[in-house]
Amino acid sequence: MKKEDLIAMGLSEEHADAVVGKYGTMIPKERFDEVNNAKKTLEDQVENHETQLKDLQDKAKGNEDLQKTITDLQQANETAKTEYEQQLKNERMNAALKLSLHSKVHDVDLVAGLIDKTTIELSKDGKVNKGLDEQLKSLQESKSFLFVPEKQQPTFKGWNPAGATDNGAGASGVGSNFAKMANEKSSSDTNNTPWD
Repeated sequence: MKKEDLIAMGLSEEHADAVVGKYGTMIPKERFDEVNNAKKTLEDQVENHETQLKDLQDKAKGNEDLQKTITDLQQANETAKTEYEQQLKNERMNAALKLSLHSKVHDVDLVAGLIDKTTIELSKDGKVNKGLDEQLKSLQESKSFLFVPEKQQPTFKGWNPAGATDNGAGASGVGSNFAKMANEKSSSDTNNTPWD
């Protein structure tokens, strides 16, 4: 579920930002179930293959060709297991990076591709532990257009009414200028009305 979905459900933009900031973009349950079932299927297949290899190894004692085939299959299984674990580690790293970068950058995928993932460490709960802040700081200095500007309180400058303070700026208001002109004119004229 994305920020836009939360806004469409009636949440304000601030609340939607808070939800997405705390929990990240949510994965639909169907997609989670699909990935989870695929993972369970693969784990079952690996376990089944290992069981079959052990049975073959016990039955093939004394047969050199079969022993070599079993050894090759065991090595292939180890390679597949290592690749699977690396792929899982990469997926966890990408998910943690995207959650950490969310609402800080305009394009999460682009910035995640610029990050050196070998220097980043994840905590046990799957969040970025260290190594990201330094990289983000250097990226922000060199490519600031990728980052969402921090929200700042707007400052307004303009005319101050007569008698208002201008925080030491020294500028006088229109009313005080009018009064000053009227006083100067009245002191130079014999008529004491400022409207002449």
